[in-house]
Amino acid sequence: MQTTAHEITRLLAAAGEGRREAWDELAPLIYDELKKIAEAAMSRERVGHTLQPTALVHEAYARLAGGEPGNWNNRVHFYGAAAQTMRRVLIQYARQRSAAKRSGRRVEGPLDNMLVTFEDRSTDLLALDAALERLSAMSPEQSRIVELRFFGGLSVDETAGVLGVSASSVERGWRVARAWLLGEVTGE
Repeated sequence: MQTTAHEITRLLAAAGEGRREAWDELAPLIYDELKKIAEAAMSRERVGHTLQPTALVHEAYARLAGGEPGNWNNRVHFYGAAAQTMRRVLIQYARQRSAAKRSGRRVEGPLDNMLVTFEDRSTDLLALDAALERLSAMSPEQSRIVELRFFGGLSVDETAGVLGVSASSVERGWRVARAWLLGEVTGE
């Protein structure tokens, strides 16, 4: 059965209204796209990382489906929210690992030894998150662009669609935000 974008949008609207059965129908239709987003996020992890994109998809999906009903304008908007949720999952695990290191306990879990690559440099995810929070205070749109592009793996056009801006605005914001973040996380 060929699934249309309209059907996914319809089910997202129903799920956003709190209809649980819509999530059951939606899951197999959006799984592949969610996995692509997770693979993009995980591609920045160290080699041999124990977390698989599938586990990240399942955790993000559980949070999206189990949380407050969302109000997604369309599929791309939903996938942007999924990317944001995946970022939160990764940050939460990194914080747990950091807290456990300070207490001397070993963290057992899929995100052990969390590192991401930013512009071909190894960067601590918590430092990147803190820098994104500072960027958000100065430019919420640039912060959202980074979140969608870096964590969500969305293209320039997809990011523009989520944000309701032009592709050239996204490209410009992406360049400025990357340069600013690189300086923040490397101290250069």
